[in-house]
This record gives sequence, structure tokens and C-alpha cells, in this order.
Amino acid sequence: MKSTVRLTLFLLPLLLTGCSLLPTTRRLPIPKAPLLIQSVTPDDLVERLNHRWDGISSLTAKVEFRAIKSKSKEGVETDYPTVEGHILMRKPEELRVVGQLIGVRVFDMASDGKDFSLSIPHESLFITGSNSSKKKSKNTWENLRPGFFFDAMLVRALDPDDLYSVVTDSETVEDTARKHLFSVPEYVLSISRRKPGTQQLIPVRVVTFRRDNLLPYQQDLYDGDGNLETQVIYGAYQDYEGSQYPSTVTIKRPQEEIQIILTVEDVHENLPIADDTFTIPVPEGSKVEHVE
Repeated sequence: MKSTVRLTLFLLPLLLTGCSLLPTTRRLPIPKAPLLIQSVTPDDLVERLNHRWDGISSLTAKVEFRAIKSKSKEGVETDYPTVEGHILMRKPEELRVVGQLIGVRVFDMASDGKDFSLSIPHESLFITGSNSSKKKSKNTWENLRPGFFFDAMLVRALDPDDLYSVVTDSETVEDTARKHLFSVPEYVLSISRRKPGTQQLIPVRVVTFRRDNLLPYQQDLYDGDGNLETQVIYGAYQDYEGSQYPSTVTIKRPQEEIQIILTVEDVHENLPIADDTFTIPVPEGSKVEHVE
């Protein structure tokens, strides 16, 4: 009798507060798997990436640029107007990026792979400098050198000294319009290099592939100190004259808190590009400024 009383006194508060000692079961949404899941070896995955890189000598893209600048410490975010533009690239490192708003040129940048020039007509400013920034500028836009565009638009092949590993993973993605969950099996390719004279591995890139089409949909690039420098997210791939290319390229620069969203309208591979495309004459009346 005393045991029953003690048990009743113990359970009474739980019952009064609605607590239950019995397990409860509820139904959860079941993620839908893709119809096709491909399997390849790590060597085959790297070979596919290298083959894709080797097969492209130049790239010409018509895009829309949208930029977002954040200041997390101040709780401020700035959206810049969407501008139309073109990106022209030629291996190994040549690049031209032009942006226009209502037919008026907003910016024009060219690089030969070592040095770059940037014309900003509405400010009558012409900036020149090295592709490799030696120090950080107070103007965060000046820290954006041409190389990150090149690395974002084309996923590079592995260098001979690169070490790599591949793991399988799966991500659950929500389709809010259809109110479905989708399971996305993926391969994660981690690329690193050995620090000279040590056994330490320095991260270089992490490339994530969807296993339904074995195409990259995310790329994380690290600086020499192992900090995440650029994150690129590739949207749904579309067919552009027989070539598969992402319909959007979202470039995030966490250190500068800048995000650039490219909506791809048209892409052409391996078209001839004139040499003078990658040089910009100084516009008359522009102030020339050199940045380190």
C-alpha cells in the first residue's frame, strides 16, 4: 500500500502537467530519392573533372549580375541594382568582365592572368593592380581580384601535386512549392596539398557532385592559411548548344561579406577570342589609381 501511494504521489505531478511516460509515435515526411543514382570510383570522378577542364579552351557567357554587400557587425545589408553583362575567359588565366545598366557601361575589368585593369566610368576611375593582393584594402571591393571569377565559372582540374579523397554523403532538400523533401546523394571531393617539410595537409578546394548527373553543384575554395575564401553554388544545369552549364552561379566571399549572383542567359565554349579583348585602354579624363 505504501509503495502504491508513493508511486501515485510521483506520477500525479506528471499527469497534471500533461507529461507521459509512454513513447509516442508520429509520422515524418519521407524524402524522395532521385530516379537515377550513379556510382563511380574516386579515380573516375577526378578523371571526369579533369576531362571537362581539359576540353574547354575559352568560355563566353551572357549573364545578369546581382550583388549583395553585408555588414554583419552593423546589421546592414545592401542590394545593388541588377546589371547585364558578359564574361569572356581564355585559358590559362585571361578574363574580361563587363557590366551595363540600361545600355550604359557600369564597370569593365580585364586581366592577363598576372595584372588587371578596372574601369569605372561613372566615377571616372581607372584601377590597375596585381591579380595577387598583397594586403587588404579598406574598400572591400578592391579586395576582389579577377581570379575568383575564373575559379567560379570553371571548376579547375587537379594539379599533379594535389592530394584528394572522396566520400559519399546525402543532403535533404525541401521543395517548398511542392511541399516535398528530396534526398540528394552526393560525392564530396576534398583536394589538399602537403605543407612543405611537414605531414600537414592544407585544404585547397572541396567540390561536391550530385550523383544523379555527376556534375558539380558546390565548390569551396580556401586561401593559403586554410580559411574559406570563396564558396560557389551552381544552380540547375541547362543545355546550351550541347554543353551542360549551370543556370545560376552564386559566388559568396565570406571574408568580405559579399555575394554575387550570376544568372546565366547564354554560354558558348571554345569560341576564338581576339587578344586585345583582354586589355582596356584608359578612358579619357579618368583618374588612374594603382592598388597593391
